[in-house]
Amino acid sequence: MATVKPFRGIRPPVQYVEQVESYPYDVLSSDEAREAAGDNEKSFYHINMPEINFPQGTDPTDDRVYEEANRQFQKFLAKGWLVQDPTENYYLYAQTMNDRTQYGIVVCALADDYHKGIIKRHELTRREKEDDRMRHVMVTNANMGPAFFAYPDDAVLDQLVKRYARQKPEYNFVAPEDGFRHRLWVIADKIDIETITKEFAKMPSLYIADGHHRSAAAVRVADEKAKANPHHTGKEEYNYFMAVCFPASQLTILDYNRVVKDLNGLTPEAFLKALSEDFVVEKKGAEDYHPQHLHEFSLYLDKCWYSLTARPGTYDDNDPIGCLDVDISSRLILDKLMGIKDLRSDKRVDFVGGLRGLAELKRRVDSGEMRWALALYPVSMKQIMNIADSGKIMPPKATWFEPKLRSGLVIHTIE
Repeated sequence: MATVKPFRGIRPPVQYVEQVESYPYDVLSSDEAREAAGDNEKSFYHINMPEINFPQGTDPTDDRVYEEANRQFQKFLAKGWLVQDPTENYYLYAQTMNDRTQYGIVVCALADDYHKGIIKRHELTRREKEDDRMRHVMVTNANMGPAFFAYPDDAVLDQLVKRYARQKPEYNFVAPEDGFRHRLWVIADKIDIETITKEFAKMPSLYIADGHHRSAAAVRVADEKAKANPHHTGKEEYNYFMAVCFPASQLTILDYNRVVKDLNGLTPEAFLKALSEDFVVEKKGAEDYHPQHLHEFSLYLDKCWYSLTARPGTYDDNDPIGCLDVDISSRLILDKLMGIKDLRSDKRVDFVGGLRGLAELKRRVDSGEMRWALALYPVSMKQIMNIADSGKIMPPKATWFEPKLRSGLVIHTIE
């Protein structure tokens, strides 16, 4: 069963929150973060992406960059731009996108639950990205940004959340970059804290929705700290890492689409003919066309949209992986026809989050940067949980969660 606990969050005073808060470290490039921070010395990018404090082109993995992260963190604390709460709390974090709100409880999750498989993942991680966040956590002794978890819907927690949502939040702002509303409440009541802890203790699993590298890095930090501590008890703060936990039914997963640089030597006519072996191909015309259901794809080629419907026998709806549209498209189009076998490393393919819409796919193809685009039907949270429960791993670039969690609202120190 899942173990969570409250913690003494480090947060910006309300008058500074909109100057401090930022996108997560892995959403913007270094140059984009430098531009977003501008001349705002309170911007959290100075801590979470400290390479912006160096000349352009500085290696983000340089030792000096990580040391700068801690220097900036200490500066924020010294100037009162970040302040630690006096008591251990949980926090309620709400995000509103397109009139739809999801409510997450900010907790400290037990690192050992990751090892035990109670905290379940559905994606592989890359070692160099784990190393980056691990070094950042080690030098600052803090989880600067939370992982993003889903939990099975819980009626008791639903009622508690509704009660807090009727109260005035501590923070309430619209982020300029994404245009979404973000609110945060402090849950300091001892009875409510006990209720949250007990309800999570009834849950057999928590599911990493987003933030696989943050989770893996935090667990590696816990392991290293435990090895280095001859008096390790398992109760130290480094044994826990910060996560925002949302009920699974509230989460929005957007399509994660593909754009490809060439036709692998095929003419457009030959490409469409080859596709017809595994798909029913229908020409839709110049007007944008979204996939309407699972196993249907939208192809954009030469300023025209096509519907591709996978033929029976090309997928297995009884296989948690084999039924996924990302698997179907990877096997039957990218691999079979394009010779693209590794989505993580092949430079001929790129990925576009669904928030950008079909217009971004058209733009990249019409500009000549890419030759064609493929739009997918979104993966469901139920599919993700089924895969995690089966112990399998999803194909790369399968899910795109929105809104992104803002960083700098709550920090967890592991000291």
